[in-house]
Amino acid sequence: MFGFDWPRLHAALNDLPAALLLTAVLFDLLGAALKRDSLKAAGFWSLIVGVLGTGAAVLAGKLAEGATEATEHSAQAHAVLETHETLGFIVLVLFALLAAWRLVRRGVWGPREQPVALTAGVIGVALLVYTAVLGGNLVFDHAVGVAPAAARAASAPAGAARPGQADGDSDDAPALDSNSPHTHR
Repeated sequence: MFGFDWPRLHAALNDLPAALLLTAVLFDLLGAALKRDSLKAAGFWSLIVGVLGTGAAVLAGKLAEGATEATEHSAQAHAVLETHETLGFIVLVLFALLAAWRLVRRGVWGPREQPVALTAGVIGVALLVYTAVLGGNLVFDHAVGVAPAAARAASAPAGAARPGQADGDSDDAPALDSNSPHTHR
């Protein structure tokens, strides 16, 4: 799919919804504090687009799960994966409920609703950040979703032959000694 497999697509889709949902909550908090409708409107539209992006990221993550099941990983990694997945769904549902509530209210919460909605948004952002931390742990600490050959190559000591590379074979890139300057082609 356009050069992406599901784990890579999931990783690519995660950034924008996370930024938009955080921004939505910040705009809503500022709009409430400063009593500015323009900030509240920016929060509303950030929330709507953020929920759509979160749905796409959760769907790609669910589809990526099949690819990660094909790779070896520890029971600890599997537990982290399950928690990451569960929290992803919770974040999606929480923000989708906030978006639906706001759509029903035509973009504006009433004075008694606003503190509840803002509190839910702040809790949602905290859950979102923790979900992202777990996702990062899965890739960087447990190599979940990383092809086994790539994981071995990344963890090999500098100068060691990579999998499938015969002794004496060189890479396409020239070897640099420690005294030569670093240059890009």
